Amino acid sequence: MTVDITPFDLLRWYLDAGADEAIGEAAIDRFKAVSEVKREAPPPPPPAAKTAAPVSATAAHLADGCRTLADLKAAMEAFDGLPLTRTATTTVFADGNPEARLMVIGEAPGQEEDRAGRPFVGRSGILLNKMLASIGLERERDVYITNVLAWRPLENRKPAPDEVAVCLPFLVRHIELIDPAMILLLGGAAASAVLARNEGINRLRGQWHDFASPGLSHPVPVIASFHPAYLLRTPEAKRAAWKDLLMVKTRLDAKTP
Repeated sequence: MTVDITPFDLLRWYLDAGADEAIGEAAIDRFKAVSEVKREAPPPPPPAAKTAAPVSATAAHLADGCRTLADLKAAMEAFDGLPLTRTATTTVFADGNPEARLMVIGEAPGQEEDRAGRPFVGRSGILLNKMLASIGLERERDVYITNVLAWRPLENRKPAPDEVAVCLPFLVRHIELIDPAMILLLGGAAASAVLARNEGINRLRGQWHDFASPGLSHPVPVIASFHPAYLLRTPEAKRAAWKDLLMVKTRLDAKTP
């Protein structure tokens, strides 16, 4: 039996079956349609221009450009590449005679040094003066004194390794400009920084080492000893420190014209 179905009947059947969209004979590439819409969409507005934050010059770059002690002091006072420079009161540069044959290097300024702007003042400074006097040296005439760090760590803590690394180019240039006959390092932080050694002060003290750098015409003999602040806390270590001082005196006397 033949049943006549009109287009209207077929459309009604589709509607009753739930069809709600007419589909053409050719397939539609939906992914292509979406990509074409994306291409036709207006481009997003350009991001707002950003101003690059100023980058502080590194200590190595600044130190390399210093030809005099005055240059070095000015560069260190203007340096802002270390948080300590923003918490310290002053830049503690140096003290004593730049023409002296002996250069003394400590660790970092304490509270009293930070206020005075000079290394080794207060109780540690008084003891250092007595130590120098015991081998016939006068602080202002015979010695030039500085520290590994020129800025006081908060609460007088020991300098952190990253702080020492940042400041080391300043110290190396300082040594090169002074060009001393010999160096006395006071404290473990100073000994580790200058000698580039990991041993503690008890292992490094009491023997001669050499310090060399491109800015020096020859290696400088170096000896390490205890920091005066440590000797104030540990009087029994003064005997060993006295032996170190005698080694300095012997070598200085041997090179006296």
